[in-house]
Amino acid sequence: MSCTIDEVPTQAWTAICALEDIVPDTGVCALVNGEQVAVFRVGQCDLYAIANFDPNANAAVLSRGLVGSLGERIVVASPIYKQHFDLCTGECLEALQHSVRVWPVRLRDDGQVLIGVPAR
Repeated sequence: MSCTIDEVPTQAWTAICALEDIVPDTGVCALVNGEQVAVFRVGQCDLYAIANFDPNANAAVLSRGLVGSLGERIVVASPIYKQHFDLCTGECLEALQHSVRVWPVRLRDDGQVLIGVPAR
């Protein structure tokens, strides 16, 4: 179950890595157009992508956080102060003002993980 994100019509897709390069229930970090993106694999093939920068800790660490759930929400807990970020919405559950950007992500038929970026 990946999230549905409203996509910009002029969006391009950038290959990040192979699905098998991401251990289930963990994240990796990728540099996309100069911005760090945390890409998470939940279970066998559910994919999520949020900004890697944790505004609570002022550090690029979210890809190293612990993946889990709070109620119906799939979240990552920041490894520094443990705030929870919803992987579908980017909301910081403890401090909404510190929410992060969400990126569209999909799996190509050949097993490559793609991130959606606005065309320049």
